[in-house]
Amino acid sequence: MELNLVHIWKDMPFLSRVVASCLALMALGAIGVVIERLLFLTRTSAESKLFAEKVRAVLAKHDIEGVAKLAAAHPTSPLARLVHAGAAKYLDHTISPGHDNLGPIEAAKREMARRAEVISLELRRGMSLLASVGSLAPFVGLLGTVLGILGAFAKIGASGSAGLGAVSAGIAEALIETAFGLIVAIPSVGFFNWLNGKVEAIELDLTNANGEFLDEVERNHRDDDAAVDSGRAAA
Repeated sequence: MELNLVHIWKDMPFLSRVVASCLALMALGAIGVVIERLLFLTRTSAESKLFAEKVRAVLAKHDIEGVAKLAAAHPTSPLARLVHAGAAKYLDHTISPGHDNLGPIEAAKREMARRAEVISLELRRGMSLLASVGSLAPFVGLLGTVLGILGAFAKIGASGSAGLGAVSAGIAEALIETAFGLIVAIPSVGFFNWLNGKVEAIELDLTNANGEFLDEVERNHRDDDAAVDSGRAAA
């Protein structure tokens, strides 16, 4: 039997065509997510690397205000957004303490924790669709196969021809849907795992950067307090 996809499509029952169309849409959605996430992660990683190179020198000078300004200049970098949230909150509580009874360090820590959760969601945007396609596509393909087999047997019953060739041809054509579902699912699962690994690596870098920034701010805060105490003692 020659595998002619055009002939198979024309010979499919209506419901089988609906299932095949759903699989095609799932494949397009998965491809779109993979391409968009690759571009997004590549761009943000490059921007974060550039910001990290610049911020080290500013942070070494204990210039928290300079860190906040530099971070604001890199809005597409997850690292810069995280640092900006902490630096801005620290400066805000240093200048005018809020009514939450939190010190500048604790306020910055909580703000960075909240911002990290938002950034994590943005990094994983669309990946739930990829996971859904990977898990559902085989079952959708199997549904198409079942519908195709039912349609094939209905045609055989209507024509009165029950030869092996007619039966095997109908079943083979129906199994195309299962194969299509697996073709969609396998790359989706592979790309999901790969993207998930990249996102987890970025989240680990953000966690480390969070700790390093807070340690540096805390040292700077202690130095400032020591300088104030020394000035009062001298007075």
